[in-house]
Amino acid sequence: MKIFHNLTSANLLQPTILTIGTFDGIHLGHQALLRQLTEAAQERQAQTAVITFHPRPKTVLAPHLANNDYLTTPQERTALFEKFGLDVLIIIPFTLEFAQTTAYDFMKLVTNHIKVIEFWAGHDFTLGKNREGNLEKLTALGQEFNYTVREFAPFLINSQPVSSTQIRQLLGMGDVRQAAHLLGRYPSLTGQVVEGVKRGRKLGFPTANLAAPAERLVPANGVYATFAHTTNAPRLASVTNIGVRPSFEGDTRTVETHIFDFSETLYGQPLTLEFVEYLRSEKKFNGVEELMAQINRDVKQARALLAGEFG
Repeated sequence: MKIFHNLTSANLLQPTILTIGTFDGIHLGHQALLRQLTEAAQERQAQTAVITFHPRPKTVLAPHLANNDYLTTPQERTALFEKFGLDVLIIIPFTLEFAQTTAYDFMKLVTNHIKVIEFWAGHDFTLGKNREGNLEKLTALGQEFNYTVREFAPFLINSQPVSSTQIRQLLGMGDVRQAAHLLGRYPSLTGQVVEGVKRGRKLGFPTANLAAPAERLVPANGVYATFAHTTNAPRLASVTNIGVRPSFEGDTRTVETHIFDFSETLYGQPLTLEFVEYLRSEKKFNGVEELMAQINRDVKQARALLAGEFG
């Protein structure tokens, strides 16, 4: 996969089937679109390309809204695009100045650097200043810039279109199982392992403390059955607590993972967690013995659940 960080350096002379969007999460709807792009490209002996943005337009145009709810970092999105067979990825920094670009000027710039033969978009897609570039406008521009517009039908599950917004809502409720159903994979979180207060180690349940990227959405507080991926070992069964550790009067939200039957030191290393199932809410315990008894129950439940997971 070829990657560009601006349009002017692309200069794609091969016939190209293009789509544009944020693609946060690259969920099943995005994946269906990528499959259709690939099929169309094969039929027309063309390549596939995506133009995406980071930060996303919403973050720039509505800074008062949450900006720490990304389902994927740019690096994670890039890896997923490559996994699903995209030929060309163009990541454009979205700025207030860029937001003033008209649909005409943007498509002129695109077609000056990419030989677009088809442009694919959903029925409600818009681009350009004041969101003027709807499908009707883009179809008219296609007559001038020599491309056709193909409308992509929404990907439905239970008669509802799959969306990144829906997945964010599910993760905000801790419903990682349903989020996985819409993503086509377990929701995950990658960060660096940092030192904590080592309280878990003293209790006999050492934990890896994950420092997640500031922009990434972290699932709701609670205890989860998870798979942990370290640099040297993929998919280790684990249990993860997200929250403020109320039994110890905590006030800082943390992500702490106890990896079963694991004794390696992970400080400073990357760690990826896959969230499989929500086990229970976070709560305050009346003493260490009650806490340890609950942790033992959590570990037993997570072990049994994860033993039956495949995928």
